[in-house]
Amino acid sequence: MKLIASNKIASHEYFLYDKYECGLVLHGTEIKSIREGKVNIKDSYALIRNNQAYIINMHIGKYKQGNQFNHEETRTRKLLLHKKEIIKLSNKLNQEAMALIPTKIYFKEGLCKVEIALAKGKKQYDKRQSLKEKDANKRLAKVMKDARY
Repeated sequence: MKLIASNKIASHEYFLYDKYECGLVLHGTEIKSIREGKVNIKDSYALIRNNQAYIINMHIGKYKQGNQFNHEETRTRKLLLHKKEIIKLSNKLNQEAMALIPTKIYFKEGLCKVEIALAKGKKQYDKRQSLKEKDANKRLAKVMKDARY
């Protein structure tokens, strides 16, 4: 598994629950740009329309040698999921005010995969609490490391 891009801000902004691996429908020079690492998923999200999953606002930079056959950078791309997974996600999104957030893009056996997670937004006090816990864990790890020597 070769990691291409990750959304580190997602874990700070959202509570991440179930994670799903899905394929991505790409056109033309998009895969070459992804292989070069010209992809950004920071502001992107996924949604379900007409029993199909789509990723919105994912930026894939233009391919340098693509000339007139280059792709549109932030077009809506289709995600490949099983029908049962789409129905399950759709039900959870409608019932519990959740969102689908892409967390990683990676290559698995030569194919481009996107990991999406069911997410619920954090309040400001939740973000502060998670930062406190993270800081406490770092301090504890440092103390434990110093105690070993």
